[in-house]
Amino acid sequence: MARWLDVLAAKGVKELIFVNRPWPIDLRLPTTLFSCASLTRLYLGVWRLPDTAAVPRRATFPNLRGLGLCFSVMEDRDLAFILERSPVLEILVISGSQTGVRLRLVSHSLRCLLMGLTYLEDIEVVDAPRLERLFQWTTVGQRTTKGKLRRSVIKIGHAPNLRILGYLEPGDSEIEISKTVTVAGTNEKIVPSVKISAIEVQFGLRSAQKKVSGYLTSFPNLETLHVQSKTKIAEEPTGKVNLKFLQEGGPIKCVVQTLKKVFFREFQGSKSEVAFLKFIAERARVLEKMVVVVASECFSSGANVNVKLKPLINAKWISQACGILRVTESDKVSAKNYNVSYYS
Repeated sequence: MARWLDVLAAKGVKELIFVNRPWPIDLRLPTTLFSCASLTRLYLGVWRLPDTAAVPRRATFPNLRGLGLCFSVMEDRDLAFILERSPVLEILVISGSQTGVRLRLVSHSLRCLLMGLTYLEDIEVVDAPRLERLFQWTTVGQRTTKGKLRRSVIKIGHAPNLRILGYLEPGDSEIEISKTVTVAGTNEKIVPSVKISAIEVQFGLRSAQKKVSGYLTSFPNLETLHVQSKTKIAEEPTGKVNLKFLQEGGPIKCVVQTLKKVFFREFQGSKSEVAFLKFIAERARVLEKMVVVVASECFSSGANVNVKLKPLINAKWISQACGILRVTESDKVSAKNYNVSYYS
């Protein structure tokens, strides 16, 4: 394998997709990988990253702009080493890791970080001045010695250009903001650059819902919010659903002043879901669009959906320019047939 990599390096290969099959699935890549200095895009699948302790100090990927790691085994130091030796890297994709990922991000070139199907421990954005997108999906925390899922932590430090952040799960993942911003003479731990964010919420579970207000408060200039309702609604308390705890810290600035678009997916008709959307509708002054995508398996007809949405439709919308668009996916096989209803 080392000889193959030497040949590729000699030929000046620029794009390389290198996948290990068949087993073993944790075969370690040789350090000669770092001899491919001409690479601009590199995608590695089902490998163990090279032992960077044996890599020559001068070895770098001086031209590498895109790096993808799929179902790989990686140690913290090895991943950090590759980032350090890739001075122009712009896109990093980590998908399907075999082990937990703890990423300490220090990069003056990285613009996009995508993570999916990954055992996520922690992400610490220490110094990433060009980072624009941090997106994760279907990531889960590592389990403790007692078998419980450990909450993952995303720490945001210096990332002045971060505009898109998601999918996060208030309650299951924690956001820590280390850098303070002075607003009206007071220091606040916020990320004012974020304009688009996505969250996944288990409605009906009060502990998860309580985290939403703190999350939204961290992004005072948020313009677009994507909400994914977890497919299994927790059991709700009987009686009236009260979301006053969303106001416990005072008005949420982004909801009142900047929020323009809300996209709510997998709506299942629970009281908590409707109450949350109603909370937004009655406070978002500049709201232009609210789209509700219905989980069709939860309803036998469009009429049933309308009954569930009635409290929202009849709410006192503070933005007169906004209407609600209900989208029902009628055929999940084709995934392209939708029934659309518009309420103004």
